Parts: sequence; C-alpha cells; structure tokens
Amino acid sequence: MTKYTINPNYEVSFKEFLLNIKDNFKKNNQTIHKARNELKVINFNNLDVVVKSFKVPNIINRFAYSFFKSSKAKKSYEYSLKIGDFTPQPIGFIEFYANGLLEESYFISENFKYDFTIREPLISSYFEAKNELLRAFAKFTFELHQNNILHYDYSPGNILVKKVDDGYRFKIVDINRMKFIPLSTEDRLKNFSKLWMRDEDLSVVADEYSNLISKDSDECIKIALSFSHKHKSKINMKKRLKGIEVVD
Repeated sequence: MTKYTINPNYEVSFKEFLLNIKDNFKKNNQTIHKARNELKVINFNNLDVVVKSFKVPNIINRFAYSFFKSSKAKKSYEYSLKIGDFTPQPIGFIEFYANGLLEESYFISENFKYDFTIREPLISSYFEAKNELLRAFAKFTFELHQNNILHYDYSPGNILVKKVDDGYRFKIVDINRMKFIPLSTEDRLKNFSKLWMRDEDLSVVADEYSNLISKDSDECIKIALSFSHKHKSKINMKKRLKGIEVVD
C-alpha cells in the first residue's frame, strides 16, 4: 500500500516522479547528507529538488506511525506548507507500507541554493561581517517566534543562509519536530541553546533580539547564556559517560 500527497502547484509535473521515487532515489548519487536519514539532490524537469529518505522506523514506531501519529515525511510536508517562506517550497511526500505498517517514506522539496549554514560563522575564528550576520539571524528568529513557530531542532546544520544584495536570506530545514504555540521570553531565548554558540556570539544575538521584543538587553543575554551553558553541560556530560573526549 502507498499513500502520498503532492503540492497542487506541482501535481502535473511531479506525480510520476513521486510514484517512482524509490528508483529515482536509488539511481541518483548526489547525496548531500547521510546519517540516520539520507538526502539527495535530484534534477527533474530542469528543477533541482531535495529528496529526504527517512530511515525505516523500529517496530513500535512503525505501528505508531501507521495508526496514531503522522509520519516524519508527512509532518515535514504539512509543516512546510504551514510555515511558508521560512523553509524551502514543499513538493510532496510518499509513504510505503508492508503488512499494514509504515516502512519507507520520502519527503520532497525544492532545493534552496544556499551559500552556507549558520554553523560556518559560528565555528570560524574570522567571518566577514559576522556581527551583521548574527543580528540578521536574530531578526529571522524573531519572525519565526512572532509566527508562533518553535523549531525543536534549531541547530546549526538546519539553518541555511544565502547572501543577497540587501543582506541575508535564511531557511530552516529538518522541521518534523515543531510546535505552533505563543512563546514566552524564556521559550524564545532557550530556542538558541542548541546552536552551541560562543558566549560572545550569543550575546550579540540576544542583544539584537532584546531590542525586537522590547526587553532589557542585559537580562536577555543572561537568560540566553544560562540556557546555552546548561545545554552544553548536559551534552558534554553524556559524552563523558560514553568515554568521548570533550573539548570545551
């Protein structure tokens, strides 16, 4: 059994592509990321698209995704439609079932041709106009939060950046874990913690953000740094327990 949905804007041109996604994915070797899930860039009808193949869930999650919860592919598609220009344009998703349970699933979106992720300026000892970029990023995050968007995987590799004439354009990806709720000041500032920023960089972001929400700058910086330090301590403790060397 197969279930799929195509964005009406692409239905005529992409239905065949979506229904044959397994072969299209297998034949393509343009992998851009491979870990738990795999992403490939595929050109179809002169349009570059990103296809995300989700790992087959364990048996418990196969059952849950089949009867009680939306799959990650479906959530990625539906959330993309919901948040609009904050993420690359969604094209569709497809799910394959075996014995009534979810097996393979894919999500397809347009390829956003970005210049770098937010990780590059955060790990670089020198990045041209870095503070300008960080303040632009704070404004982008503010717009997300103003639209009641809370991205739980707001980490460096999931924030794409493109240089444009008037500054920077940002897009978020890997969006299947999100909530749409009004956010408190603490919720907002905690959302920066997974970025693993240096204190001086996070202070720039929090200062700009404080202006946008009309809050005291020193207090916002203090709160943001506290959440960041707690997150780093938690992750580093897990690494130490696994015997992994930690570089502070």
